[in-house]
Amino acid sequence: MKTYRTYPNDTSPVIRWNQVFFVLTLLCGAIIMASCETDLAEVDRIATIQAEEPVDISLGVSIVFSDSAQVKAKMTAPEMRHYNVDEPYYEFQKGVLIIFYDENSVETQRITSDYAIQKEVEELTEFRGNVVITRADGSVIKTEELIHDQKKNTFYNHVSITAYFKDGSNMRGDSFSSNGDFTDVNVENSTALYFIEEGQGPTFK
Repeated sequence: MKTYRTYPNDTSPVIRWNQVFFVLTLLCGAIIMASCETDLAEVDRIATIQAEEPVDISLGVSIVFSDSAQVKAKMTAPEMRHYNVDEPYYEFQKGVLIIFYDENSVETQRITSDYAIQKEVEELTEFRGNVVITRADGSVIKTEELIHDQKKNTFYNHVSITAYFKDGSNMRGDSFSSNGDFTDVNVENSTALYFIEEGQGPTFK
């Protein structure tokens, strides 16, 4: 059995880019197209959850964020849950992928995680479990927690991180903070391994 759930209007959903860049900030106003092919067991599972909890569930979610017809970011997720409670929130229990683009529609970075939650009142988004930030310059940051403060457009965490760079060097730290586009990253209690070409390092005698 095939079950399709769609939101009306354009099949390429678009959200206006009202803040600096972060995509989950505007989920409330999103025009979402969510389609799925499931069997009866999956349909029954969703119906049971929605009957027991104040939640709307969308499968196969794809969201495009744009400003003046220019795509800023795309988000995809196998499942998105919106909890209609006193302090509403969105939950991505099966993981999420967000890809960011520059003014030339070239990918600048992407974030993936096994789980994410966006808290509307607090304006915080938390990524958890196998969080990977991949930059266009080839650098990769891996951690188990990433928090985005939507008001300040900053990222931070409270657990260890490891950063890998294109030249093979890497850096580890206890925690970190960053601006919105990861161009200014501060790592606490860091240790690093760097590759130095012959003749460039210190001389010991």
